[in-house]
Amino acid sequence: MFGTYLRRELVGRRKQTVIIAIGMALAIALVIIVNSVAAGVKSAQASVLESVYGVGTDITVSEAAAAPTDGEGGPGQNFAFGSGDGTTTDGTTTVNQATLSAGRGTTTFDATALDTISGIDNVAAAAVTLSLSNTTFTGELPDFSQNQGSGDAAGGTGGEAAAGGTPPQGGPDGAGGSSFGIDSFTVLGLDPAGDAVGPLSAVTLDDGRTLTADDAGTDVAVLDASYATEAGLTTGDTIDIAGTTFSIVGTVAASGADATTASNVYIPLDVAQTLSGLDGQISNVYVQAASSTDIAQVQTDIETALPDATVSTQEDLASTVSGSLASASTLVSNLGTWLSLIVLAAAFLIAILFTISGVTRRTREFGTLKAIGWSNRRIVGQVAGESVVQSLIGGAVGVAVGLVGILVVNLISPTLSAAASTTSAGGGFGGGQGAGPGGGSTDAASGAADGAAAMAGGFGGGPQAAASTTDIVLQAPVTVWIIVIAVGIAILGGLLAGAIGGWRASRLRPAEALRSVA
Repeated sequence: MFGTYLRRELVGRRKQTVIIAIGMALAIALVIIVNSVAAGVKSAQASVLESVYGVGTDITVSEAAAAPTDGEGGPGQNFAFGSGDGTTTDGTTTVNQATLSAGRGTTTFDATALDTISGIDNVAAAAVTLSLSNTTFTGELPDFSQNQGSGDAAGGTGGEAAAGGTPPQGGPDGAGGSSFGIDSFTVLGLDPAGDAVGPLSAVTLDDGRTLTADDAGTDVAVLDASYATEAGLTTGDTIDIAGTTFSIVGTVAASGADATTASNVYIPLDVAQTLSGLDGQISNVYVQAASSTDIAQVQTDIETALPDATVSTQEDLASTVSGSLASASTLVSNLGTWLSLIVLAAAFLIAILFTISGVTRRTREFGTLKAIGWSNRRIVGQVAGESVVQSLIGGAVGVAVGLVGILVVNLISPTLSAAASTTSAGGGFGGGQGAGPGGGSTDAASGAADGAAAMAGGFGGGPQAAASTTDIVLQAPVTVWIIVIAVGIAILGGLLAGAIGGWRASRLRPAEALRSVA
């Protein structure tokens, strides 16, 4: 009886059924598309953050770089050449020097912080890294020793002969010119055994092998696959770091197709500390909490135990991501969410109004049914059943439209850019060590090398902004829970409209039906 009556009413009131179904379908489709795009944006953002955090990393601990005081040039790369550095042939001095130092914009601190953090409640795992930069200076410079005296009198210009002085001889062009180049790449020292958390846990093996516990204290390296391709290096080759030859045992790539890894080269932590002269120093501690609910507590406890440290969670780091990815995230979280709520409210309102309107037009029908013995509960159930079926029809259409919309987004595959910018202090061009050409050196090698130091030391005076930009292809995933929520919303809308309409119908009296018939 219920099914027969339900089918007859839905077929007989096609216009109402269609309007309610369309309104619900549009709302459901929008909810599905917005949620899928939001999930795609979060996934894209996670792929950017993986290069810094790593899989399973909840918190990073670092120390803010101190601003240079008056008279200091900041942490610029400096080269110091002595009288024995370089070789001089036919008036041309050839110099070659590599340095390994803390990366620009980073500050090192004592490795005992790891023990402090590991002792905090609800810390499941922790690993440390040392972020470094390997810079190699190579150059061919003229012999400045012939004009040392005059250079001193004139203040040591180095590149120009003072009045009455002898112009420099030699150089790559034979006329006193110079030629030099600087090559730099990033190096990350890490514990070979700590691969469960940190940057290396966020990569996939591309070739060879990764670092293992047995690699501690050995000169082996793992390269980022993209950097290895650019440098023309493969597994089995060697790479020079701070004048030491390392064997390349493997290459790694970021887990995300469009993400980058945290460094160009990975080496054992103890080796990195020794070569850089930073024994017992680290740059970052990567922390994994026992559960997501413990992150806030762990962050607070670390800040209390290490008051000078900067403690950041993934949410903190995500706020620094800029570019079109950040714009998309803001759009989805603000406009998308509110638009979905507004459309859902409108769909529910339409369903309620049309249901009440239908009940009003069926006054004789419901009055007659009550006159022949239908209870209020049965009438409410009948109206609610009709409303739920109408909403389910709209929900089914909405799911189909939503899936088509997601397919269109994935076929278009919009590309978003993400940039994480950091600011660091520069050293000032020409602010490195060395007196500069003509500043008191006593032989050709030292004079030429000092000139190189003046030119190479401390590039980039003042604050420097470094930005790493990544292009991300947005893909909107389809998950089961989105479909379940969509169907649940349709049922909720139908029940709400049916309950209100059924309540109104149950209040009708049989006498109203008799008067209407008369």
